[in-house]
Amino acid sequence: MSGLLLCSGPAVAVPATAPVPERVVSLDLCSDWILSVHAPAGQVAALSPMGQRFDAHYGPRQRWPEHDGSLEQVIALKPDLVLVGPYNAVRLRQRLQALGVRVEVTDLPTSLDAVAGFERQVLGLLGAEPARARAPLPAPLADARAPRLLVLGANGIATGRGTFENEVLERAGWRNYMAGQGYLRLDMEAVVADPPDAILWAAPVSPAKANAFAEHRALRAVVPPPRWLHTDNWRWECPGPWTWDLVEQLRQWRWR
Repeated sequence: MSGLLLCSGPAVAVPATAPVPERVVSLDLCSDWILSVHAPAGQVAALSPMGQRFDAHYGPRQRWPEHDGSLEQVIALKPDLVLVGPYNAVRLRQRLQALGVRVEVTDLPTSLDAVAGFERQVLGLLGAEPARARAPLPAPLADARAPRLLVLGANGIATGRGTFENEVLERAGWRNYMAGQGYLRLDMEAVVADPPDAILWAAPVSPAKANAFAEHRALRAVVPPPRWLHTDNWRWECPGPWTWDLVEQLRQWRWR
């Protein structure tokens, strides 16, 4: 599981005179997802080359059009708005801007409290009512008895404090099993001596050897199958309104 490499910053205001876009193109996966949530199908000219992956995991009812990531194909779509995250398709978006195409770089959140602002920004860019953004779920009261959750990724990398994932699990009422900051290599001996109450396996579905770590006999022995939680990996890759669904899912699992 890789960390969320996101950037923070104030939402960019959309000028009052900006026309409602009719042909929106996405250049990255996170923009694909937010468009699929909030844009009518007829408003989306194409999702990024990752769009097919989105169809498989988030489950929109229709198949979304997608482009191949080339300048030529994006220009041929005649977009009146292109959405992209801060670190993606930098050269492509610069070339589009040089050709006079309207490109908006979204300020993806680095905290749960910033998710609604990101959602409102995108709604405004689409000409929709920003009030449609989902309200944040309230934080639970601190509880020293709350169960400890180990968020485990590929190669035995666990999620510690000071991360977006840590905010998600704490908002859901769990305590983080990892006391350190950032993304840490798991100490198997420490886990066997003091196992967590549950393990959340949040790595991509893949036969890669890096994902075989979750089958380690020691882990399976100290944390029985009912206490292994599974979520779609894509939910951890980008923050957005779907993050609240993840928080709610983890809340439901808290005491099972």
